[in-house]
Amino acid sequence: MPLTPYVASLLFALPRRNQYVFSSTKAAEGRITDPRPSHAQACAVAGLELTLHGLRRSFASLCEWVECPAGISAQIQGHAPQGVREQNYIRRPLDLLRMWHCQIEAWILEQAGIEFIPEKAGLRVVQSSAS
Repeated sequence: MPLTPYVASLLFALPRRNQYVFSSTKAAEGRITDPRPSHAQACAVAGLELTLHGLRRSFASLCEWVECPAGISAQIQGHAPQGVREQNYIRRPLDLLRMWHCQIEAWILEQAGIEFIPEKAGLRVVQSSAS
């Protein structure tokens, strides 16, 4: 799943110790292999009680606000197709998922009062031919 523009701008701005975005000096691989401890630490600093699964539930709920089709939001979250129609007849190109994912992100940013213009962040939208 391609990154959305705002999330990409946040990740590109992070300092790097090695080739990994989420590096670790404790793991032999040089990267975080279990996100839960880092997530718990970030939530503690922010004063939040939120699980990783809670983030997934929140995303699914917020998708309803932009009237994103349920199958698309499920596919963005990595769920397997449900039902005969989804499993056998619907093929969604990556660009369709990207379009909805960017619309969801734009709505969330608008609701949060965050003004973000990808071009000002040094990002540009590239149309993919992958499907």
